[in-house]
Amino acid sequence: MKLRHIEIFHAVYTNGSVTAAARALNISQPSVSKTLRHAESLLGFPLFERTNGGLVPTEDAHMLFDEVREIQDRVYSLREAGRNLRRGAGRTLRISALPSLALGALPIAVARFLRTHEDVKFDLQTVHHDDLVRKLYERETDIAIAYEVPPTAPVGSRWLSEGELAVLYREEDMPNAPTRLELSDLRGHRLVSVAASGPIGHIFTQELERLAIELDEVVSARTFYIATALVRAGVGLTVVDSFTAQASLGPGLAMRPLKPSLTFDVHALFLINRPPTALATAFLKTLSKVIDGA
Repeated sequence: MKLRHIEIFHAVYTNGSVTAAARALNISQPSVSKTLRHAESLLGFPLFERTNGGLVPTEDAHMLFDEVREIQDRVYSLREAGRNLRRGAGRTLRISALPSLALGALPIAVARFLRTHEDVKFDLQTVHHDDLVRKLYERETDIAIAYEVPPTAPVGSRWLSEGELAVLYREEDMPNAPTRLELSDLRGHRLVSVAASGPIGHIFTQELERLAIELDEVVSARTFYIATALVRAGVGLTVVDSFTAQASLGPGLAMRPLKPSLTFDVHALFLINRPPTALATAFLKTLSKVIDGA
């Protein structure tokens, strides 16, 4: 017997008739009758005696039902487990993200996701670019949100969105700044450089070299948040990702994207043999919308 035969037999046995079984399973009566006859044909003996009063289980059916009931209970449990997985009931999502996203877009996405997935729990942490793959390999996280997919690491990835580089500065240093700044506009201003910070720093450095522009680099910062703290302290301006710049805005500070725009991708990274679950995929869609400003 196949699972479909078991389901039909169980429904007819417990409901007492084809009509009631069809109603319980939300299928047609002919479908129930056809499947039941097929099951009896496979077994080689009748399961029910047809009488004017309906269907009466045979002695063989009574003996078979004890086995079928256990199988059907397991099927019901499996279906319920599947529904719980889709709803996220009792599940924990372990997400790591670069600080620029973990302190801005990620909390907003979590708050939005919990409105429709109240039973989900989150395990969140910040991680720097150099530690992304190690966190995945050592099972400290299930998904890492980053700006670059390591080219030699055997990890899978999903594209989420796009960001761009932006200048963070004190308004008093450039009171009449246009809506977008060219890198040449930064000449004459002290620069807090993030060139050694990872992919974003590389994009910025390559563009300076392409344009043959030299800036007055007074401090080299290894993290974006040291760089933004130095800007607040009046040391100079910095060029960071738009998420960091937006999250760092405060009284007296302003940000401007670059002209031409320097963009980068945002990816979700995971182990190839541990792709995102349906629940994680749903959360990544929410995070993508938050990053896009939707």
